[in-house]
Amino acid sequence: MIVAIGYVASAFLAFSLIVNNALKFRWFSILGCLFFIIYGVLIPAFPVILANSILLGINCFQLVRLYSVKEKFQFIKINEGDLLINKFLVFYWKDIRKFFPDFINHNLEPDMFCFVVLRDVSIANIFIAKVGDDGIANVTLNYTVPQYRDYKVGKFIFDRGKDYLISNNINKIVYHKVDNENHLHFLKVMGFKQELIGDTQCWTKQL
Repeated sequence: MIVAIGYVASAFLAFSLIVNNALKFRWFSILGCLFFIIYGVLIPAFPVILANSILLGINCFQLVRLYSVKEKFQFIKINEGDLLINKFLVFYWKDIRKFFPDFINHNLEPDMFCFVVLRDVSIANIFIAKVGDDGIANVTLNYTVPQYRDYKVGKFIFDRGKDYLISNNINKIVYHKVDNENHLHFLKVMGFKQELIGDTQCWTKQL
């Protein structure tokens, strides 16, 4: 039993090194430190307790700093033929296909509504949808780059910045197909609900 706690602690610390954003890194490091502290108490081994208590304090401090940092988010509308977006899509193409396997075109179509979200001065997200006269935005792509997948971009798009969507005559967001479990979890966190549209179970959010 005691050895198992040590293995769990090691697994958390190892996993923290392969996650793709700073928040996840800190949370998994904290869990690893907590398990190592428990392990050190049970052995007992004071150096293990001391070292991991120090690391726990550092991780907690850095986590508070990450949550309190003030970042600037803004929408930038993108038009057909934008070379930068084409390069962005090509660069992240393999990862995009994991979340949106039906998205097959690097180029924007004339009737698409598209914007990017800047997080400070970096492109964090690209959003592409077809918007009908009824104000329903049928999403073809809503992709956030790996290092920014901490839900802040999603909360900005669908909550804090939803007036931007409304000003572009959008009152409802619809996903017709969600194959990726991580993406499905993201939609649930963002408040999307299942809704039967025609013969398809979709995920929707009313603005």
